[in-house]
Amino acid sequence: MGITATMRADSSNDAGEDRTRDDVAALIGRARRGSGDSLGRLLQMYRNYLMVLAGTQIERRLQPRMSPSDVVQETMLRAHANFGQFRGASEPELIGWLRQILVNNLAKFVEQHVLAARRDVRREVSIERLGRALEQSTIQLAALLPAGNRSPSAAAQQREEAVLLADRLAMLAPDYREVLILRNLQGLPFEKIAEQMERSVSATRMLWLRAIEKLRGLYAGEQSHEE
Repeated sequence: MGITATMRADSSNDAGEDRTRDDVAALIGRARRGSGDSLGRLLQMYRNYLMVLAGTQIERRLQPRMSPSDVVQETMLRAHANFGQFRGASEPELIGWLRQILVNNLAKFVEQHVLAARRDVRREVSIERLGRALEQSTIQLAALLPAGNRSPSAAAQQREEAVLLADRLAMLAPDYREVLILRNLQGLPFEKIAEQMERSVSATRMLWLRAIEKLRGLYAGEQSHEE
């Protein structure tokens, strides 16, 4: 099962436009005081974000053996079990902590399903490479925001924007999500995307243009509600 089939549009209600840093900080505080419900809600807010990042790092040919949803589920379980080790109090700190767990889990899954020899050396290389790749994917994800909705920001702010954008992607039709992820995040040429999606190159280009239009429409709709 691919990434586009396992992202959850309904979770955008928890992590949507009404979410603020104060909301996240309050949830972190309640979770730290032992509220299992708050911890569950808190982690669920980042499922789509983690799904996008995991999906960009797992090649399509490996996904039957190494599913992004499996990697993310393991990440959520580890985050839940080890939340006592989280020392931050803000959303950027939480995002960074979750991304590190995801990096470690991706490396572990690669070891289990792909690599057979020199595991220790390969694991170190994989973690370093995956860390850099995830950082780049985060920047590319934030860059998908329509220009009018995005102001120059620091890396931490870009990461928060990327979380919100992942929730918007979850609201799109699966084909729209897939073509945006393949083109804008994985950087594949249209010829390769067309092959993977079993479409003509011209149809793939049109699909991508419609996906961009739909994504921008979501942001335009949010702006009109705010005015």
